[in-house]
Amino acid sequence: MTKRKTQVEPIRKDLPVYSISVAAQLLDIHPRTLRIYEDEGLLKPERVGNRRLYSANDLTWIGCLRRMIHNDGISIPGIKKLLRYAPCHEIADCPEEVHCSCDAVVDKAIPRSLRLAGDPDGERRAKEMDLAKRKQKSRDVSGREGNSGKGKKNK
Repeated sequence: MTKRKTQVEPIRKDLPVYSISVAAQLLDIHPRTLRIYEDEGLLKPERVGNRRLYSANDLTWIGCLRRMIHNDGISIPGIKKLLRYAPCHEIADCPEEVHCSCDAVVDKAIPRSLRLAGDPDGERRAKEMDLAKRKQKSRDVSGREGNSGKGKKNK
């Protein structure tokens, strides 16, 4: 009789499976730090009864928070304020190849486009329009930088 291998499906990055103690251990931080981030509104773990559960996306975001706080010297109130005006990848200065494939993107920015206050659909559409404008502007800037050497003579 041969043993049949059980095929294990990969866990989705947005599936909350890590308890606070496991998440803290994986991140090499104290569980109180995670509670502080939650109290400050920077993190919202899934709740099952009293238990907090974190996803792989949450762990990625916490890693970004830690880098902004410790490497870039941005305070928690500073991060909260910046998140009102820009998505996390603009604040953390992530390269495009990273933020375009990152599942843990945090975008709490208030849309800049006009919309009716209190209209969640209008706010979503405004955010989408703002994001499209930012992407187009980014493409325009990178296109100009790539053409900046044209017309110059090499010595």
